[in-house]
Amino acid sequence: MTSFDTSPQLNVWRVLLALAVVFVMLATTGWTALRDQRGPTALEASVTAWEHGRIDGRRLPDARATPARLARFFASLTAWQRTSLAHRYPLAVGNMNGAPVQLRYLANRSALEKARSVERERTHDKRLSPAGQREADRRMHNYEALLAPGRHILAFDPAGSGRVAEVFGNLDRAERVSVVVPGVDTELLTFQRTDRKRYAAPVGMAKSLYAAERAASPGTGTAVIAWADYTSPSGLGMEAATANRAAHGAVRLNALLRALPGRSPVSLFCHSYGSVVCGLAADTLPSRVTDIAVAGSPGMRAENAARLDTSARVWAMRDADDWIQDVPYLEVGGLGHGADPVSAGFGARVLSARDAQGHSGYFVPGTDSLRNFAGIGVGAYRTVACAGEDDTCRAGLSAATAAGRA
Repeated sequence: MTSFDTSPQLNVWRVLLALAVVFVMLATTGWTALRDQRGPTALEASVTAWEHGRIDGRRLPDARATPARLARFFASLTAWQRTSLAHRYPLAVGNMNGAPVQLRYLANRSALEKARSVERERTHDKRLSPAGQREADRRMHNYEALLAPGRHILAFDPAGSGRVAEVFGNLDRAERVSVVVPGVDTELLTFQRTDRKRYAAPVGMAKSLYAAERAASPGTGTAVIAWADYTSPSGLGMEAATANRAAHGAVRLNALLRALPGRSPVSLFCHSYGSVVCGLAADTLPSRVTDIAVAGSPGMRAENAARLDTSARVWAMRDADDWIQDVPYLEVGGLGHGADPVSAGFGARVLSARDAQGHSGYFVPGTDSLRNFAGIGVGAYRTVACAGEDDTCRAGLSAATAAGRA
């Protein structure tokens, strides 16, 4: 149990409150679980085929080798050989940290085309219920949208609820890289929205941030990754109250970051449960990650920012109308995610979130929250607005600006 107050009465009250919240969530949403998967997934089958494959008589390296090892392997191939591997093992190559970025885009396009064909057939499969056929139709149209010209899919896995990551901008040449880490209910079918909730979906978040970064610093080459390449909790049930999904997500996030091309600074923008992922990943992040900014956070699984054990600057914001503030900020028996990142005792640099429009509105154009994110993303710390008179934030801005000039 992690305690943030020495008063026994307050500690008992917090435990009871946390348990009450958990019981309410269980009663209203129920236990959530991964879909049953019989046999290997399409990605697993592709990786297995890769492990038994050859290219012009050469054995292929272990698909789980280090990114550096895999990068050297692909660099040793001709363009034709690389393209051949992308088409033969699309899911393996498309999700392979260490494969060239452009090759991953090509491989995932091939994988998406195949997945679209599978779902098209399922829409007419009489063995499926009407609901199953409708879901197949939704997936088919979802894949068609991801196949639109100009889209750059960095990762794709159709298994279960699905995982995906998309890049906006030129990742190979970016001077600054931003990664958006979303929260609960993130899957293939919610990766992008076209309605009024579009800025609550990973694609909307990333596109909005990319546009804001370009506006904040037109001369800076930026790239933004909408990273939904982990299995997030479904709804506000037990999974969202624990860190199991976040722990797996943290491993995947670190794998991505260590495989990014170049040496440009990287900033993480973590929303809601995504901040739990970033908190658990913090102590193993590569040194090129300079900033971790969280919004609407239920906690980062740490008592304070120092306990994150990271060299990255930690920023936090919360809109005044965000319902997340009513969640008990504690951790007991694995339930809950620890201290409030915007509290004075946590030690993060607290940013203004004026006009953020509640829990899902931090990436809406015209808000302080988005402007602050963009300023951090391009390293323009002098443009970032602190929340009220937050001295930690102001001191942090001065230090960050000085570091940027150095």
